Amino acid sequence: MRDADDIAELFAPFRPVGIRRMFGGLGIYAEGKMFALAVDGEVYLKTDAAFAEALGHLGSRPFAYARKDGRVVTLSYWLLPDAAYDEPDMLADLSARALSIAGARP
Repeated sequence: MRDADDIAELFAPFRPVGIRRMFGGLGIYAEGKMFALAVDGEVYLKTDAAFAEALGHLGSRPFAYARKDGRVVTLSYWLLPDAAYDEPDMLADLSARALSIAGARP
């Protein structure tokens, strides 16, 4: 799993982020809002329907996990596209959109 230092470095082109442990992963925060999470070495961004569709066109997929009863739960977080790791402007733009969506949710 990415550690807090790796995540802070990844999001540096966007802005400083806070990181908190949660449910076997890491919540990633800016402006007091959780806009991303890291689980099993992968980073996911908060989405709404339109952003999820846009990320899907970039080869992304939703975060999903299996519950103990076997049901699969899909959350409104989608995988950070591979290209964003190498393109700081893309990372910053996608992160800003995720933060805006996180701010729109109670």
